[in-house]
Amino acid sequence: MNIKSKIFLLVVVSCLAFGCKEKPHFGDKSLLVSENGRYLTTGDGKPFFWLGDTGWLLFSRLTREESNTYLEDRKQKGFNVIQVMLLHDVPSRNVYLDSSVVHADVSKPMLTPGNNPKDSLAYDYWDHVDYIVDQAAEKGLYMALVPVWGTNVKNKKVNKTQAKAYSEFLAKRYKDKWNIIWLNGGDIKGSDGADVWNTIGETLRANDPNHLITFHPRGRTASSQWFQNAKWCDFDMVQSGHRRYDQDTSKNEKLHYGEDNWKYIEADYKLKPTKPTIDGEPSYEDIPQGLHDTTQPRWTDSDVRRYGYWSVFAGAFGYTYGHNSVMQMYKKTDLKPAYGPKDQWITAINAPGAKQMQYLKDLMLSHSYFDRVPDQTLVAGKNGEKYDRILATRGEEFALLYTYTGRNFSVQLGKIDGDEVKASWFDPRTGKSTKIGEFENKGIKEFNPPGEPANGNDWVLVLEEI
Repeated sequence: MNIKSKIFLLVVVSCLAFGCKEKPHFGDKSLLVSENGRYLTTGDGKPFFWLGDTGWLLFSRLTREESNTYLEDRKQKGFNVIQVMLLHDVPSRNVYLDSSVVHADVSKPMLTPGNNPKDSLAYDYWDHVDYIVDQAAEKGLYMALVPVWGTNVKNKKVNKTQAKAYSEFLAKRYKDKWNIIWLNGGDIKGSDGADVWNTIGETLRANDPNHLITFHPRGRTASSQWFQNAKWCDFDMVQSGHRRYDQDTSKNEKLHYGEDNWKYIEADYKLKPTKPTIDGEPSYEDIPQGLHDTTQPRWTDSDVRRYGYWSVFAGAFGYTYGHNSVMQMYKKTDLKPAYGPKDQWITAINAPGAKQMQYLKDLMLSHSYFDRVPDQTLVAGKNGEKYDRILATRGEEFALLYTYTGRNFSVQLGKIDGDEVKASWFDPRTGKSTKIGEFENKGIKEFNPPGEPANGNDWVLVLEEI
C-alpha cells in the first residue's frame, strides 16, 4: 500500500471512529454558535467576543472616504461588529443622492449596470453599500445589516410579498461575503408586522444558510419575546434602551427594568432552547436620558461601561456600544438631527467610552471562555440594588466581580478551582490591573476597591487559581 492510500485509509477510519465535521462555509472567518449555545465562535473554534458599534446611518450619510475613516477608527479601538441600516427610510437616498429603491417599493432595488465609482451612471446605492462592506472586510470587521428599519413596516410601507422579494435580493447579493450578520427588525416590537419579520427571517435563512440572523427589538424589549423558537433566529438580542430608572414607567411595556440591563440577559439566559444573548442597544454615550428632552442630563462613559460589564457578567456573549453623534453620523450641516447631538461624528468617534470598550473585550478574552457562567452566589451576604449591585461571573479557574460604585463587598471563596487564589483590581477606564495579594480559597473575604465609593468609580475584582 502506497503512502497516499495509507493517508486516505487513516482519514476514513478517523471519520468512522470520531465523526467528520464539515468545514465552515467561510473557513476560519465563519461565525458560529458555540456547542453550549451560549457564545459565538469563529470557524476555527476560537471565541468571538462581539464588540459592536452602532453606525446606523453609515451607508446613507458617509462618503467612501469618510466611511474608511470611520471603519479604520473602529478597528483600531477594538470593535469587530458594525450595526448598520440598509434602508432607514423607504424610499431613501445616500450622500451621493443615489436612490435605494424604485417608487418606494423595496422589492425593486434601484440598480445600474456596472460598478465604477468614477461614473455616477454606473455606480448606484447598492454599489456604495458593497464598497463599504468590502472596506469593512479588509479591516476584519463584520457588518450586522438591518434590511429595513422597523418603522417602515409598522407604517405599512413593506408587505409580505415585497419583503420576500427584497430578502431574496439581499441574500443572493451578500451570501458569499464572509463578514455579514443579519439584524432583522430594527427598533420594533416583533408583534408589529410579525408576518413581515418572519418572512424576512425565513427568506434570508432559506437563501443564505451560512450567516447568523437575529432580531433587533424596540427599547425595553427582547427578541426572545417573539422569536425564541423561530428556526431562522440564531441568537437573542435585547434593546435595554435609554431611560433612567424613574423614566421607565410605561404601562404598555411588559418589562420595567430601568437601567438594570442585566435583568434582560438574566431572563434570556434561563430560556429554552438555549441561545446566545446580547444587549444590542443600551443607552448611548452623550444622548439625553430618556432620548427626546434635550435638556435632560446625558449618559456618560461611566454609564456605557456599566451597561457593558453588567450585561456581559450576567451571561451576554458580547456588547454593543453607541454614541449619539456617531450612530446618526451627525454633521453640523444637518438640518434636523435627532436627540440634540453636540459633536460631529468625526470628533465623537474619540469619545471616552468608545476608547474604553476594548478593555471589556480584552478582559473576557484573557480567560478561559466557553466555560464561563454567571454566578451571583460569588457575592456573599445581601447584594445591593440599582447602582450598588455587584455582578459576578466565573469559569473553572477564574472569577470576575464588577462594582459600579467602588463600594466594599464580600466574596464567597471556593467557587473556582485551586487551594489558593490571587486577586487583582482591573480598571475599566484604562484596562490596567493592580495586584492585591494571594489568599486561601475558602471562606468569605471582604474587598475594598480603590478610591472612595461614588457612581462611576467602577472596578472589576479578578480572582484566579494559583
